[in-house]
Amino acid sequence: MWLILGVVIIALILIKVVWVWCATSEHGSWDGEKEDIIKRANYLAKNVIVPPQTLVNGMPEILGDQFKGEWAIYTCSMSCAAFANIALLYPQNKEMSLKYIAKIIDIAMSEEIREYDTVRWGEDPLDGIYGDLSHISYYSHLAWMISAYKQIGGDKKYDFMYSTLCEAMNKRIRQSPILNVSTYPGEYIYIPDMLVAIVALANYSRQFNGEYDGTVRMWIERAKNEWLNKETGLLVSFLPPDDLLKGSYSALNCYYLTFIDEEFARDQYEKLKKYFLQNWPVLGFKEYYDRSCWFGVDVDAGPVILNLSSSGTGFALGPATYFQDSDVRKGLLKTAETVLTSLSWFNQSHYMLLNSVLVGDAIMLAMRTSVKWE
Repeated sequence: MWLILGVVIIALILIKVVWVWCATSEHGSWDGEKEDIIKRANYLAKNVIVPPQTLVNGMPEILGDQFKGEWAIYTCSMSCAAFANIALLYPQNKEMSLKYIAKIIDIAMSEEIREYDTVRWGEDPLDGIYGDLSHISYYSHLAWMISAYKQIGGDKKYDFMYSTLCEAMNKRIRQSPILNVSTYPGEYIYIPDMLVAIVALANYSRQFNGEYDGTVRMWIERAKNEWLNKETGLLVSFLPPDDLLKGSYSALNCYYLTFIDEEFARDQYEKLKKYFLQNWPVLGFKEYYDRSCWFGVDVDAGPVILNLSSSGTGFALGPATYFQDSDVRKGLLKTAETVLTSLSWFNQSHYMLLNSVLVGDAIMLAMRTSVKWE
């Protein structure tokens, strides 16, 4: 009996090893990965480009309405980044990427998607765009999506909205003594949320004659001089700063910084690896650099198992790809395949364990295809 059980376990392990090898053997060249990347893009398009309420309802019910809305806007945001990257990597897919991004922008502009921000601020963000309330979460992600559309040659259909969003964000940022505004009333300032806004302003400036270069430079200089964790040198996770430095936030900070200041981003990525990279039991990034967490759950980090952060590991794939850190990138993709397991059928592919967490597939594809937006 025990012998049979042992043989079955060994057989299953061997099958998994062969599965992972087959699924990752082409990793390392854009030509080798193209088929799998396009299949994953097809899966995202089918599942993200749906009626807005369907997208919100598809987020895990356990999150509650607030986080379902946040996850929905993040799914839209990361999907647009992925489609823009694909257009840059594979120019023959440009028209399809433009079509998909435009449809996702329209979904993101819907009342159903805006609801998460409307509830927290007590006003619709589009109604309050000329006012003073922050709405930085909604404005920044929508502007970021439009910047992706423009980056790959999109027309002028969203230019007025893009300009209005960036003007609103810039006004709020410049009016703040610390150049940051809160995501929601009475909460910390979340640095990754602010970075989406700064990236959107930086992209707009590149596309429209440097209009917000001054704000972007001021923010980055303050970040380098005032907002670094004293022990690690990493950008803090929150303002006002406290001792909690989250791997998920630090990895996402590194990714967003690649769009703004490549030298600063590289320095942050090296520090991220120094303090958060873990090689056992699989290659990944920890959620906490200064303490162990064998099992925990965080709405931002996802499950934390044997110290490893689910979203932190996923977000770190972005800078690893951008900086062509091939050993870490391949290791992270192997980890994803080992833990999540890909399913492919017809012309689609996605991670099986992310079946009810669409944002995870969107994040992984955006990070895996991270390239420079000229």
